Order: sequence, then C-alpha cells, then structure tokens
Amino acid sequence: MGRKLEDPDSAHLHHRAMLEQVVGSTFAPESVLHTYKRSFNGFAVKLTEEEAEKIASMEGVVSVFLNEMNELHTTRSWDFLGFPLTVPRRSQVESNIVVGVLDTGIWPESPSFDDEGFSPPPPKWKGTCETSNNFRCNRKIIGARSYHIGRPISPGDVNGPRDTNGHGTHTASTAAGGLVSQANLYGLGLGTARGGVPLARIAAYKVCWNDGCSDADILAAYDDAIADGVDIISLSVGGANPRHYFVDAIAIGSFHAVERGILTSNSAGNGGPNFFTTASLSPWLLSVAASTMDRKFVTQVQIGNGQSFQVILLILFSFILFHSACASLVLHGQLSNPKLLKGKIVVCEASFGPHEFFKSLDGAAGVLMTSNTRDYADSYPLPSSVLDPNDLLATLRYIYSIRSPGATIFKSTTILNASAPVVVSFSSRGPNRATKDVIKPDISGPGVEILAAWPSVAPVGGIRRNTLFNIISGTSMSCPHITGIATYVKTYNPTWSPAAIKSALMTTASPMNARFNPQAEFAYGSGHVNPLKAVRPGLVYDANESDYVKFLCGQGYNTEAVRRITGDYSACTPGNTGRVWDLNYPSFGLSVSPSKTFNQYFNRTLTSVAPQASTYRAMISAPQGLTISVNPNVLSFNGLGDRKSFTLTVRGSIKGFVVSASLVWSDGVHSVRSPITITSKVVAAFEIMDEKMIHVFIEDLQDMHQHGLRFESAKSLGTWWDRERIRLIMISPQPFAEKSLICVLYLAYSQASQLFWRSADIQIDKMSILFVMAASPQEIFPMFFNFFCKLRLEL
Repeated sequence: MGRKLEDPDSAHLHHRAMLEQVVGSTFAPESVLHTYKRSFNGFAVKLTEEEAEKIASMEGVVSVFLNEMNELHTTRSWDFLGFPLTVPRRSQVESNIVVGVLDTGIWPESPSFDDEGFSPPPPKWKGTCETSNNFRCNRKIIGARSYHIGRPISPGDVNGPRDTNGHGTHTASTAAGGLVSQANLYGLGLGTARGGVPLARIAAYKVCWNDGCSDADILAAYDDAIADGVDIISLSVGGANPRHYFVDAIAIGSFHAVERGILTSNSAGNGGPNFFTTASLSPWLLSVAASTMDRKFVTQVQIGNGQSFQVILLILFSFILFHSACASLVLHGQLSNPKLLKGKIVVCEASFGPHEFFKSLDGAAGVLMTSNTRDYADSYPLPSSVLDPNDLLATLRYIYSIRSPGATIFKSTTILNASAPVVVSFSSRGPNRATKDVIKPDISGPGVEILAAWPSVAPVGGIRRNTLFNIISGTSMSCPHITGIATYVKTYNPTWSPAAIKSALMTTASPMNARFNPQAEFAYGSGHVNPLKAVRPGLVYDANESDYVKFLCGQGYNTEAVRRITGDYSACTPGNTGRVWDLNYPSFGLSVSPSKTFNQYFNRTLTSVAPQASTYRAMISAPQGLTISVNPNVLSFNGLGDRKSFTLTVRGSIKGFVVSASLVWSDGVHSVRSPITITSKVVAAFEIMDEKMIHVFIEDLQDMHQHGLRFESAKSLGTWWDRERIRLIMISPQPFAEKSLICVLYLAYSQASQLFWRSADIQIDKMSILFVMAASPQEIFPMFFNFFCKLRLEL
C-alpha cells in the first residue's frame, strides 16, 4: 500500500482512472470493492488475472496480490506472570489508551466490558460505532466496526461488529477486560478474570467471519484503526502459509501502523511443532508464541479392571458415565449399526480435533481417543479423553479380555503444572522463511487453557451452553497477553516507539529451557515475558521507519516500491541499503552452511531509557565451538536518550541444526539480554509427525542442486494421496555427510512447499541415513525403528 494521498477524498477517482486505463470502457465502478484512503493508499477490486498483471506493471503500483483468507490462530495467567491485581498503575494514562482488536468482533454485554466508573472517551478518539443488530458501544468499548468486502455474509454469521464466534470477545477481554470476580467455566478456573490493562479502552474491528479473515478486510481495519487513533493493535490472526513482505496484508498494515507509532502484537500461529510454520515474520511487528502456565486441567479415566489414567482434557459434565464399546471402524463412519453407540463410550484408535467428527457419534455417551502429543486441554461435544498410546493399548487389552467392559470418565480437576512455562506443541515455530537471519517468533506468553470472556450465544466445546466465560488455548490467547503487557509498558513510557516497547519486552524476557523446547529460540524467541521488568529495561534497541526502509532495500525491494510505501523521500541507494545483520533488532540470528567455518559481525546501537548515568558491561554465554566477542565490551551512558554503538562478532562452526548463545549487558541493576542463534542452512528439513507421515520442508531448490539433490518424476504409488507424486533422490549430499550415500524416498507433493511421505510405500533396512540438517542419525531418526518401511542406502 502506498502513502496516504494529500486529498484522501480523491482516492477513489485516482483508483478509477487507473482501472479505466486497464479495463477501458467496460470498467464497472461496482467492481471496486473497497478504497483504502484514511491511513494509506490502495484499493480492493475484482480483476481477471490478465488485468491484474497489467495493473501490476503500471507506474506507481507497489504490489498486486490475491485477497487470501487468514486464520484465527485468564484468571491464573496474570498471577503466574508476576503481575497481580495489586500491581501499580498510572490510571489516568491507562484510561486514555485505546487497544485496537482485529478479530471476530466483540460481545458488548459481557461483564468484562462494563463501563461503570469510566469517563468519556479521550478527545483524541476519531472512531465510530456501528450499531447494527442491537449493538451498542459504551465508555469501555468506544469503537466498533465490521468489514466484509467482496463476498456475502456466510450462514450463521451476524452482520455488524457483534461477536457470535467468541474468539474476539476472548482476546479483547484478555488484553483489556475489566475485573470480574468469581469467573469460571462450570467451576473450572475459578477466580477474578481481568485483562492486562483493565482501565484501557477497546476498539473492536470485526475482520473474521465463519469463512475466515480476508486480506481486504484486515487492510480496511488497519486503514481505519490507524486513523481512528488506536495506540496498539492486537491481531490474533495469521496466514496459513508464510508470505513475503508487501504481499502479506498483516505485514503491510502493521508497517503503516509503525509509521504512526502503533505496535502490532501478532500471534505466531498454531501450526507447531514443526519448523518453518510461523507466518508472523515482519521485523516491525511483535510475533508471539504460546506457552503453558502453572495450572492445568486433567481428567481421570478409569476402566473396569481398576486401572486409571490421567489425561489433559476439559470435561465440563458433573456426572459419571458407565458405558462401554469398541468401535474402531467408526473412524471411517463405517459402523454397521449406529444404534449400538447409544449410551456407550466409543474407543477410537486415533485422535480427532474437528468437532464435526462427533456428529458421527450421535447417541454415544463419551469418546476415548489417542495422541502422541497432548499438552493442553480442549473440550468436545461429548465427554472425551485423549489417552497416550500406551494407555490406549492397556484399554484395548482390557476390552478384548472381558465380555462386558466398562469405563468411567470423571469431570476435570485442576492440578499444579510444575514444569511451566514450556512452549506448547501447537505453537508455530521458526526459522523465518522471509528473512532467515531475523529470529521469529519474538517472545512467548501464556496461551494454554486461558479463561476469558465469552458470548452467551457462542458454543463451548461444540455445544451452546449459555456461559459468560470459556477456557481455550492458542497463540491467539498468548497474543493479547503480550498486547496487554505492551500497553502497560506504554503507560509508563508514552513516548517510546513501537521498536523500543518491543525491545523492552524481549530483552527483559526470562530465558526458557531448551531441554523442554528443542527448537530453542525458534519456539520461544527471546524467552517468556516478564511484565514488571519490561517497564524499566535500562536500555533499548530502538528503530524507526528509516531503519526498516534500509532493511527492505537490503532485502531486494527497489526504490520505486519502497518510495510508494513509505514516502517520496525514501530511496534504495548504496548508502541506504542495509545488511540484515545491522537492523537494530533485539536478537541476533545467523544462518550458516553446516560444518563450515564462519565469521560474521553485527552492528547494534543501544539507547539509555534511564535518567541517571550508567555503565554496562557485556557478558557472553556461548557453547564450545563458538567464539563471540563484543567491541567495545563496556558502554557508558550519560543519561536518558544517550546512544552507544557496538559490534558483536561470531566465529566458529556448528554441527547441529540450532546452536544458542546469548549476550547480556548489565550495570548491576538491569540485565539487557539478547539471544544469539546460529542455524544450519536448510536444504530439506524432515519433521516426524506420526507413524504415517513425515513433513519435508524444501527451502531452496537451487541450493539443493548445488549439493547434489534433484527431483525426478515418479509414477503414482496409489490413491492414498491425490496429489502429484515425486521422487527425491539424494546423491552424495556433501557437506551433510562424511560418507557418500544414495537415498531414495517417495514423496507426495503439496503446494505449501511441504512434502508428505507415506510410510507404507517404503521400508527401512538400516539406520545409517544422515539428517540433511546436519544433525546425527541418533538425534533425528530414533522413531524409525517403529516403522515398517524400507530405505535403500548405498555407501
């Protein structure tokens, strides 16, 4: 999107003239679906592919991209963060801050949005309130808009900003909801529900509907939110796949927000635990991972022989069930007599997330499923428990050993989770597909089993229950936690830039244990958020629009594109083209060739945000094989606003995929910590999913050819996959192996740069394959012993 025109009201005439040049006299004004004019310049329009190509080639056009659909990605959580009810607040300042929430809308009748005691909206507010479907704003919810550009409202949706899904109400109340005592979900999570900044105002922008969250709607919401006067944006939404900057609506919108001093907090996504799954990649927004807290909900399952299993799941029913059934074929809807399900617990030798699955179990009293990974609780339309494979095996043995097996599923209870915080399995991981040397996600926050406000009409666990609160999990839940904390930091530091607030959160975050999160910084970024420390970090890595322009020029965007995005004064010249390692980012990332020696330097500048003079000393923590130096290693600041620069140099070589180190600047009072993450350049990254498939991420086909890897067509191996089959042949994959080898794998291709392998197609002879991410066989493939597959090796 380009910079806002001097006369915004003329934008539609300008856009129409452009379209008439392409379409000619056949141009239909109604084909222009939306004009972006309040905060930036652009439009959404219906075009043929040929017309889109013509417009893309016109002078002054930054980019033309498809209107893609994006996805939706608290009682205890704030106390767990060391952020109690008694935390000091600047009440008047907090009351003048407006949190913009782009989501599924909001339920204004929720007690979390009660406006008792609130003054009128701050004078700076320029927003409005849509009042359709009996929706009313108040002094807490001071703005509400909805967007549904270019498509009809889907069945079940309600026109206007009212939330009937629940997601937007939940996230808004987590960020800025008021205090509600005795909040709970059928007795679970009992306590006081509250947001991070309960005195702040909320502006709700409904961009998500039953059919998703379109790019056009997200950009329209950004256009309005920036002009309306929001101070921060919370966006628990993301694309299904990573996209490059400026064909990504969230990257575009958040860039324009940063121009106006507005930080966007964005969920990392729920595609974990695989590498390369986060789509929240832009360095100017804050990407948030989800982690556990010290409370979890568990359910007890007892089978008839007395054995009992503890599972992590939400059972909201207060009665106990005594039923039995073994119907594994129900997985395919092939049970010959559905009446046999009535009043029984169905045992399924698989795990099913979609609630639609339960429609095939009409009449059943409960379900027992299985999953290799289950580290968060969910609720289902039926009392259900997700057993680990060993417990399911014990259950099946019991069922086959007795004529009338029985089981009991008890209501969930609360226990202590002593290992928290740990990044949850579903949280999307890095590395960053757009810019590998910018670490993503940035930070982690509570996103598991979060209790927050809920519309009384929205379903809970697939069933309408008329409750005011719900417990759900996702990076959608961690994102508003970080939004609330960033807003709290802003109340004490109202003049700080978005980058300064982001730096404060990242450099004061608590380091997390890589033993529980083997993806290390690609799981949790700089660590777990620490709200109170972030208010006074001592130093910050600040950045502004010109820094991001240099970064973009270094990423290959030309002067014309950058100038139209950021203003006529911008230009990609040799003196204004920055190295990615010189972007003043609060973390240090480097992608290197495996087993090769490297020597890389990073330039950074620190700004003092403390009023007094101070002296900081650098402290390095690095594993064997890395030499890290800082020059100078002592920085003295005269006081507030003083800036000092330094160079960090990393030398050595690595053998694994991820190697972590850290830099801490300390004056004895403040510790300003930055992770240093070195990764092997990935040719193809194999991720074991379960016994049926492996994800293979192809990063760079050209790089693959350089290392002796090539694709060849292969005959389809069956109908299990209905996508094109290909064969990946790996010949002498130096430098990944000390010995030459040939590996033949049959893979199924998907457009998302992911390849899926069906284990039934091949067999394993020998455990000697070397993982192409330069890790050892022992680290990567221990699970292969459980597979009945063959891999041909020639040494």
